[in-house]
Amino acid sequence: MAKAQQHSESVISTEPARLVRSLKLWNLIVIGMVIIQPTAPMGIYGVISNKAMGHVVTTILLAMVAMLLTAISYGKMAAAYPSAGSAYTYVGQETHPSLGYITGWSMVMDYILNPLICVAFCAKAAMNIVPGLSYYWWVLIFAAFFTWVNLRGIKTSARINETLCLGMTIVVVIFLAAVARFVWGMHAYGPGYFTHPFYDPATFHPSSIFAGTSVAVLTYIGFDGISTLSEEVENPRRNVLLATVLVCLIAGVLSSLEVYAAQLVWGSKPFPSGQVESAFAIIARQVGGTILFQVLNFTLLIANAGSALGAQLAAGRLLYGMGRGNALPKKFFGVLDTVNHVPRNNMIAIGIFAFAGASTLEYFANRLGGGAYEIGAQAVNFGAFIAFMGVNAAAFIRYWLHAQRRTWFNFLLPSLGFIVCAFIWLHLSGTALILGSIWMLAGILYGAVRTKGFRSELVRFEGAE
Repeated sequence: MAKAQQHSESVISTEPARLVRSLKLWNLIVIGMVIIQPTAPMGIYGVISNKAMGHVVTTILLAMVAMLLTAISYGKMAAAYPSAGSAYTYVGQETHPSLGYITGWSMVMDYILNPLICVAFCAKAAMNIVPGLSYYWWVLIFAAFFTWVNLRGIKTSARINETLCLGMTIVVVIFLAAVARFVWGMHAYGPGYFTHPFYDPATFHPSSIFAGTSVAVLTYIGFDGISTLSEEVENPRRNVLLATVLVCLIAGVLSSLEVYAAQLVWGSKPFPSGQVESAFAIIARQVGGTILFQVLNFTLLIANAGSALGAQLAAGRLLYGMGRGNALPKKFFGVLDTVNHVPRNNMIAIGIFAFAGASTLEYFANRLGGGAYEIGAQAVNFGAFIAFMGVNAAAFIRYWLHAQRRTWFNFLLPSLGFIVCAFIWLHLSGTALILGSIWMLAGILYGAVRTKGFRSELVRFEGAE
């Protein structure tokens, strides 16, 4: 009997580590909301307001419709391929492995830059609270902390994300209550006071609305991270689709309430150039005084910490999916920790990159003007929208071109999603296009060297069905 038990244990111990299906629909929604941030529009509120001439809520709602098209494509493809590789797998399986590799490489840029810019933002915010430590010490502290949390396992990450999401939501509710109190105390509103945030004929111009919408889509960046957790989800074919769409809807409704409340206070007047980044905090001070101003600043620090945790979590799974498929060195990126069932090497590598990248960008930015956060933020969308276009194309091919039963729904949604994403991608800033092009060129060169001029197999796709 003892020998049999010993033999059984030895068999179990020699099995390769696998990702564990322990996440429920609620866990996915919370993780998605933390990556996006319940406070997502606050940081870019001033920019959108100036571009859209005060119609921030309108642009947020338009951007929600645009991103929902891509969210549906992500969910449908996750049902077909419940793999940690996300868009990398979807595009590679439906089109060509090389295109999957290109998509995955573009996603790597997006996914590893997100933790980097969040670490940079947290370091800057922490310096305002505890000015005794330098920026570089704070970068090290935050990068190490985020890595440690994600090495603890998926359930630990999920619990911390739930706490962060609850805290941020409470602050949003406090802000909305302060605005309601402020508006209630006003003696006169004027005609159209409650409808001008949606449509003010004096300042409404289609060109300005589109300009604002192209920035407002940043509110939703990160929802695709849900699909990278497909191999750790209970019933992924149902829950990934539901979570992806619900996260976009929840983020859109919550963001619309936040900016609508802010517009009731501020109106459509432009923010001075030096106050654009802190526009929402200025409004918070107007309705709640210094206390709410400081609470909101601290909340934005917490929000970016949560976003960094979620982004690193998703990035580790993407690198694992690409490593397992041999798109990246498998012996390093394609292995799991046998205790916590997480891609340990990937988490550590991302943490080191976030520390080194945030430090290096800040060093050069101080000499060239700007900051690590600004430079990194401009480049994030380059990879994100390539992946979005790829997923919409994959959904079109699978559910329209190759479908036995075709419906207009499966034709229109991915087609419109692709067109919208392509238009936004083509109108990214020059800095983003230059940095993104350099990254993509490096990926193509790496693929060429790895396959000796693309003469051998570039990637293999694996995943749990």
